[in-house]
Order: sequence, then structure tokens, then C-alpha cells
Amino acid sequence: MTSKSPPKKSTWSWRSQAFRGLIYQVVAITLIVAVAWFLAHNTLYNMKIRGIQSGFDFLSGPAGFDIGESLFPFDSAQPYWQAFVVGLSNTLRVAIAGIILTTILGTLLGVGRFSRNALVRGLCYGYVELFRNVPVLLQLLMWYLFFTEALPASADAWTLGPVFLSKGGLSFPIPVWATGHLWAAIGLIAGIMLAIVYRKWAFRRFEATGQISSMFWVPVAICLVTALLGWVAGGAPTALDSPMKGEFAIEKGGSLTPEFLSVLLGLTIYTAAFVAEVVRSGIQSVARGQGEAAAALGLDPGQTMRLVMLPQALRVIIPPMTNQFLNLTKNSSLAVAIGYPDVVSIANTALNQTGRAVECIAIVMLVYLTTSLSTSLLMNWYNSRSAIKER
Repeated sequence: MTSKSPPKKSTWSWRSQAFRGLIYQVVAITLIVAVAWFLAHNTLYNMKIRGIQSGFDFLSGPAGFDIGESLFPFDSAQPYWQAFVVGLSNTLRVAIAGIILTTILGTLLGVGRFSRNALVRGLCYGYVELFRNVPVLLQLLMWYLFFTEALPASADAWTLGPVFLSKGGLSFPIPVWATGHLWAAIGLIAGIMLAIVYRKWAFRRFEATGQISSMFWVPVAICLVTALLGWVAGGAPTALDSPMKGEFAIEKGGSLTPEFLSVLLGLTIYTAAFVAEVVRSGIQSVARGQGEAAAALGLDPGQTMRLVMLPQALRVIIPPMTNQFLNLTKNSSLAVAIGYPDVVSIANTALNQTGRAVECIAIVMLVYLTTSLSTSLLMNWYNSRSAIKER
């Protein structure tokens, strides 16, 4: 006798769990959209009957105010939307630099908690307990007072070669732009790509043969050599725009303002304390036998940490590390307290001048939502790449 196959369940039947789940999701999304539409409609109606203007048409009008710090020129005759672009660039400037410095400092502190040197362990522990228990706003104010009160005036600036540090900020030489710098940048990008290829090859070689190759100095050398070759191919420009003491301020060269330095240092030092604990807990999650096995193979403590412990700890480190990156980006909004012109500061000024409170707040929300989602997507991609895969 031929056995009959069981009857297939219809995917469009209410008995189907997948179909019920789809219906529930559609209903939930419909309710969310309806509530959002009701709130928006009600808000616009109430604003209209009270004679309050609404809309984003103000973005095309002249801003009417200057911005003290900008990556590109801006004056009061330019429109509001360009002012918001300046604020966005200042926010991203702090966030990106802060994330890079926080990752480096926090990782070193987390690894330092496992040092065999009691002094190093104690200093790392003391750093974490001190800076993570002081509110970040107070730390920003502390650094701002340091740069504006403790440092000397520009005429008596602290000097280290061509670098000046004073109440006016940090001034340093910058290259005078030439074609050779473009070629050097191209060479650096090519070097980074070659360094990634080299690291993958070195790691596969280590897994196959156990032979250890430099995973840091050789990639750094590759990047430097390719950048140098590009610089030479572009004519090897050497002209520098160096700062010099003026009558009232440090003139020429590049500079970082006290506001930017205060925000960057405050957020970096504060967030690094949390990142250090994330790294420490991630390393502790790796079985102790892994370190013992590495020592049995002849690896020294540094190689054991770099090649065995940290790669396995990444699956625990990356998710909470992502949260700290998001916190750093959102905490940058506190920069308004010390006068740094980020997107929140620009929105506050625009709000006071135009009265478009809902629109300005919506722009700020969109900026932080976009930056946070972008950071999450990038870190989730890196997390999937770093996950331990079954053979």
C-alpha cells in the first residue's frame, strides 16, 4: 500500500501561525501609523488656530547669525539649512573622533586590568572608578574651565616646537594643499587595502602553521610606505602653514578651539571608562583554559591576549560596545552647555529666531536617529563578521 502524505495546511488559514503573525504585524503597524497621523494632525491644527506658523520653508531663508567654528566658511547671509549642515558636521566631527579615541583608550584600560603589574592594574581600576562615577556634564565643564582659565593667554602660550597651547586652543602647522597630498591620500587608501589583505593572509597562516607574523607593525609600515610613494609621485610637497604669535591671538596654521577640545576630551575620557569595563568583562568570559593552552604553545602574554583572548571575547564585547558608541554620540548634545556649535546649538538659535519649535526639534531628532541607526548597522555588520562560526 502506498502511504498518503498528510494534508498540507493552507498558509492563508487562521490556523497558520505565520498567517496570524502577519495579520498581527499589519494591525500593529496600522495602529502606529494612525496614532502618528493623529498626533501630527492635531499638533498642526492647534498651531494653526493659535496663529503659529509651521513648515520647513524657513530653511531657505537667511540665518542671520554667524557660527564661530565650522569646517567650511559660513556667514549670516547663508540659509538656515546650511547652518544645520555646519552643526551636523561639528556633531559628526566630535562623534567620529571620540569613538576612535574611546575605542583605543578603553581597550588599553580593559586589557590593563589583567596586567601582572599591580601598579598598572591599580591605575586602570582607579581610572574606571573615578571617571565613570562623575557625571559627564561636570566633566565637560571641568575641561572647559581648564582650557579657558588654567591655560595662559595667547601671548604666553605653551610652546612645543611649532605647536601652541593657550586659552585660544591648540594651534599647529598644516600642509599647504598641493596635488601631492591627493596622491598621498590615494596611496594611503591603497595601503589600507593591502594591509587588510596581509592581515587576512597572516591570520590564515597562523591558523594553519602556528607561525606568528606581525599583525600591527607590518600593516602600519605598508600604509606608511604606500602613502610616502604617493607623496613622492605627486611631487613631494613640503610647504607648511605654521602658526605664529600675533598681537592678540595665535595666527595662521590649523587650530582646535577650547570648546571642541573640551567636548572631545570629556566624552572620550568618560566613555572610555565604560568601554574598559566592557572589554574586561569580555576577556573574562573566555575560558581560562584558552589562555593556558596558548601558554603551552609558547605564546607570550601579549600574543595570548592579542591572538587568542581578544578574538574570542569580541562576540561579547561588540554589542555593549555599540551601546557606548551610541551614548557618546548622543551625549555630544551636551556640548551646547559650553558653547560648542553642534546641531543642538544651531537648532536652539534657529528656534529662538523663527519660533519653529516643532520643526527644529524634529530636525535634531532626525539627525540623532540617523547617526545612531548608521552606527548600529555598521557595528552589527562587524559583529556578524567577528562571530565565531562553526566548522
